[in-house]
Amino acid sequence: MVALAAIIIFYFVGISAHWIAPYSPTAIDLDRPLEGPSADHWLGTDRIGRDMLSRVMYSARTTVIITTTVILSGSILIGNGLGLLAGYKGGAIDNVIMRIGDAFAGLPALVMLVLINATLGPRVTEFVRWIEDNSFLDNLVQSGFPSYLLVGATFSLFFWVGTARIIRSQVLQLRERDFIMAAESLGARPQRIIISHLLPNVSFLIILAISTGLGAIAGSELVLTWFGVGVQPPTASFGAMIFDGSGARTFQAHPHLLLVPGFFVTMLLFGFSLFGDALNDAVRSR
Repeated sequence: MVALAAIIIFYFVGISAHWIAPYSPTAIDLDRPLEGPSADHWLGTDRIGRDMLSRVMYSARTTVIITTTVILSGSILIGNGLGLLAGYKGGAIDNVIMRIGDAFAGLPALVMLVLINATLGPRVTEFVRWIEDNSFLDNLVQSGFPSYLLVGATFSLFFWVGTARIIRSQVLQLRERDFIMAAESLGARPQRIIISHLLPNVSFLIILAISTGLGAIAGSELVLTWFGVGVQPPTASFGAMIFDGSGARTFQAHPHLLLVPGFFVTMLLFGFSLFGDALNDAVRSR
């Protein structure tokens, strides 16, 4: 419960960053760079005078957007949908879905994430800028939408495989149960069987997959941004903040540059891990 409360607070801060952050994350004050914690800047400032507390809040917003997007698209929609379909239909459909999943699982995920984001990043930015010029939408590029779109879509390509395999294995057992056979004998359509009978019986697996996947997605986004091919400036990200504070000399001279983002990232990942383990124990003990 403590871990869940910490996660909820983190997500609330990320969602509310635009309203509760004391400064803009891109507001530069060259007269006050590399300051330690003070009354004006509770967590200090970075190399160009940006408020660290505000950047932490907007970095939390980045994590919230990326994790929510990937969970909704890659895990819930793609992973669960394909897992239910493969497990219930079987045969050629099952083989095609699982072979595609094997192909993605066989690729080095981190290397592929780096390559995809490095090669497609400028093109996605130009595409979003074209949308701005030819529609009523404004400030998409400035808000970091191209980075969110590319990173979220790339993660979704790889994070659905594990969920689909777990759901498929459970559905393979459930489809032989009497209540499924009874529904089929009464003429229920496959869509109704999947939604009304199979989905409720694998919901606990979906919850477990979400709880364990959140930490993996947040950590992957951090690593990708640390390499410089994830969320791009000026959008705030924990990976970029940790990169700015890394280095022995930098840490000795200005430890808050690394300690501030490192503390929040550690607490978030620890909270995801602890909550996932506790939820797994609670489900298995039923």
